[in-house]
Amino acid sequence: MSLIILFLLFPFLIILLFLLPFGFTIYSLYTILTVPIEIWRIATDRKLRKNHALEHATINVIEEKFGPSNLAGLARKEGFYIKGLVDPLLLEEAARVALFRLRNGEKRLAVHKRCGTTVAIINFVGAVSFLALLFLTGYFTALNVIIALLISYLIGPLLSPWVQLKFTTLPEVDDIEIVGVEYKGPSLRAWGLPFFHIPMDFFVRTVERKDLGKVFT
Repeated sequence: MSLIILFLLFPFLIILLFLLPFGFTIYSLYTILTVPIEIWRIATDRKLRKNHALEHATINVIEEKFGPSNLAGLARKEGFYIKGLVDPLLLEEAARVALFRLRNGEKRLAVHKRCGTTVAIINFVGAVSFLALLFLTGYFTALNVIIALLISYLIGPLLSPWVQLKFTTLPEVDDIEIVGVEYKGPSLRAWGLPFFHIPMDFFVRTVERKDLGKVFT
């Protein structure tokens, strides 16, 4: 039975192997154009980079104490989002500890392995590797795709921390302050009770010290 299924699927596998390199070529060209533009957009926005650093540091502080988590973050100019199951008081405390530690020179806290930068760099390295192999060999082959993917997953995670520190985060956060944690988005309803819910979407609002007075006026 398995041989019959394999025989029936064989033509589709051949077509897939033939089309894969062409599709990956288009994807690689798109990636080479878009990833540098996105990284440059972040790199030229110092306020966004500082909140990105504080977002990473906050999650790192939580994970230092409680181990790996499923928390995800997203930096904005006005602060950063944290999505996941976490005590709001713990989150605010972790954010303030993270801010204190960054100010005291712990730049490593600004780097996180699950950052979207890592995904972008993996994709970029894969695209460059594939196009280089295509130029050197002159063949559209699935083997070149596989080699490029292997290279990207070997080099990308190693390159990401450097890119984060140099371009997408900025650990120098002496001039920003945390002004509070807000609940955003949906909550986890415990036991299906509408009046008993656990927030799962938070926004840690920050402000530059020079604008701190405006928050309370």
